[in-house]
Amino acid sequence: MKKDIHPSNYREVVFKDMSNEEVFITRSTVAAKETIEIDGVTYPLVKLEITSSSHPFFTGKQKLVDTAGRVDKFRNRYGDRKKK
Repeated sequence: MKKDIHPSNYREVVFKDMSNEEVFITRSTVAAKETIEIDGVTYPLVKLEITSSSHPFFTGKQKLVDTAGRVDKFRNRYGDRKKK
């Protein structure tokens, strides 16, 4: 491998899917404000609303992940489009 091609802050980071509480550890340069301890090791924590473990395309399940009421807001504004 070539030397000095990675940024200096390239380190292990924990990404947490907030819809199903799944966590995974990978290497990244993303800035994180919070930390989490896993197996006695402290990692920077990045919270995500949806990942491949909860997205309907990857899971094959149709479910709505609505953390801010956006779906209800849309339905109230535009109504039900499937009226007969």
